[in-house]
Amino acid sequence: MMERDGYSDEEIKSILSLKNIAVVGISRDASKDAHIVPRYLMENGYNIIPVNPFADEVLGKKAYKSLLDVPDTVRIDVVDVFRPSEQVYQVVKEAIAKGVKAIWLQLGIYNKEAVEEAVKHDIKVVYNRCMMQEHKRLYIWKR
Repeated sequence: MMERDGYSDEEIKSILSLKNIAVVGISRDASKDAHIVPRYLMENGYNIIPVNPFADEVLGKKAYKSLLDVPDTVRIDVVDVFRPSEQVYQVVKEAIAKGVKAIWLQLGIYNKEAVEEAVKHDIKVVYNRCMMQEHKRLYIWKR
């Protein structure tokens, strides 16, 4: 069982209050979590910025090859990562360059060096949690 970050529900809510989310590793395949989660977030009022080097468009939005390819005019608050743990450090370096407030590593994704690097730059890192599950848990199921 992988550990997860130590954030309280209030801290998670403050991250979920940020609405501009770049999804690195977003999938065009509607059956994959990397498509289901960002689609759910979009349906719940989030602005999704797709990042996938092999797609021109996902969920009806222009996709970018990397975080660094997202124009500076497009604000990114949170980077939601659907990539293997060994690829996370590079994503974090790009996220730091973009000045994001938080990085969200989906279930089963963790990279110690990447987390330490982000924290050094005052970026919150949520890991081994699903953004959709946390949103549902804190906002939908609590109703």
